[in-house]
Amino acid sequence: MAESKTPLLDELEKGAWPSFVTEMKKAAAKKENAKDLMQQLEKSYKDKIGYWKHGGIVGVKGYGGGVIGRYSARPDEFPNVAEFHTLRVNQVPGFFYTTKALRDLCETWDKYGSGLTNFHGSTGDIILLGTSTQNLQPCFDELSEKGWDLGGSGGGLRTPSGCVGMARCEFACIDSMDFVLEVTRHFQDALHRPAWPYKFKIKCSACPNDCAAATARSDLAIIGTWRDTLKIDQEAVREYVNNGFNIYGLVIGKCPTKALDWDAEKKELKFCAEDCVRCMNCINMMPKAISIGSERGATVLIGGKAPVVKSAFIGWVIVPFIKCEAPYTELFDLIAKITEYFDEHAKPRERIGELIYRVGMGNFLRAIGLPPVPQMVSAPRANPYIFWQDEEVVNRG
Repeated sequence: MAESKTPLLDELEKGAWPSFVTEMKKAAAKKENAKDLMQQLEKSYKDKIGYWKHGGIVGVKGYGGGVIGRYSARPDEFPNVAEFHTLRVNQVPGFFYTTKALRDLCETWDKYGSGLTNFHGSTGDIILLGTSTQNLQPCFDELSEKGWDLGGSGGGLRTPSGCVGMARCEFACIDSMDFVLEVTRHFQDALHRPAWPYKFKIKCSACPNDCAAATARSDLAIIGTWRDTLKIDQEAVREYVNNGFNIYGLVIGKCPTKALDWDAEKKELKFCAEDCVRCMNCINMMPKAISIGSERGATVLIGGKAPVVKSAFIGWVIVPFIKCEAPYTELFDLIAKITEYFDEHAKPRERIGELIYRVGMGNFLRAIGLPPVPQMVSAPRANPYIFWQDEEVVNRG
C-alpha cells in the first residue's frame, strides 16, 4: 500500500464527525488546484506556517467587493494554487434553495473553479473557494446570467442575513426573510462598492430567541419582538402542571426578572408585564400555554462583534421597539444615519461598536437623532453612559 502524501490531513478524517479533508480529497481527484491545495495545507501543518499571502486587489467589473484575493507563497512548489481566489455569492434569505439552482451553481463552479464550496460561511454567503484571476470574470458572468449575485467584502456593508422567520417559526414577530431581501436591495451600492472604514454587518432574527445570533455577530441587529404583553392560556398552564411539569424549576425559577409566579391555591400563573424582558424561556418551555404578544415589531441593537481592536461586544439596545413592515422606511432611514456617521467618524479597521466605545454613546445618539431610553442601560447606576446636557438641565435656582 502506497504511503499517504497527506498523513497530517488524514488524521482529521478520524473520529465520528464528517471531515472537510474527505471533501477536499473528492475535489482533488478531479481538480489539479484542489490537489495542490491539499499538498500546501499539509506543508502548512508540517511547518506550522501559513503559506498564503496578499498580492494585490482582484475583482469583477463594476464591483469593489465580493472577491477575496488569495495567492500562494510557494507558487514554484504548488503552481496550481499560485492564484486561489474566493468568490462570495449572495445567499438566498432563509437559505432556501431549489435543487436546480444548486446544480446550476455547482456546474458553473466546476467549470471555472476548484469545486470546493462552503455553505455557509460566517458571513452567511455561499463561499466558492479557489479560482484563477482569468476565470473570475467569466465565472461571475455565468453566475449572473443564472440569477446569482456577489455578496459583500472589505470595508462596506456585508451581505445581510437572517433566520427562516415566518417560513417555519411559530414565534416569528417579523418577516425576517422579506427584511433581509429588501435591506440587501436597498443598500446595494454599499454592498457592492465598499467605501467605509471597515465592515458593517446587518443580521435579523424574527424573535428574541435570536436563532441568527444577530446580537453577538452583527454591527446592527434587528430582533423581532412585541410591545404588548404575553398571551397566557391558564387552562393550558394547569394542564402542564397537572401532567407533572416542573413549573418552578423550568419556568418560575428561570425568569430573569421574576416576572412570573405560580399561585398554587388558585392554580394560576401570575404575570407582571412591566418586568418582562422577553427572554422567551417561558414560551419555549410552555409553547401550548404561553405565546408572543399581538403588537409586533423589532428591537434594534448596535455594536455586536467578535474581537479585533477591542474585546467581543454584544449589541446595545438603541431602539426598544420599531415597526418592521414593508417598505421599512423608518428603519432604512435609521440605518442610513448610522452608516453615514460610521463612514465619517470611524478609524480604519474600527467597527461601529468600537467607535461608540471611543466617542461615547451619548455623542453617538445625539449625532443620529435618537433619544436615550432606559432600555439602553443594562445596570442602573453602574454604567451611566448617558449624561444630562447643559441645555437639558432645568435651572432650579
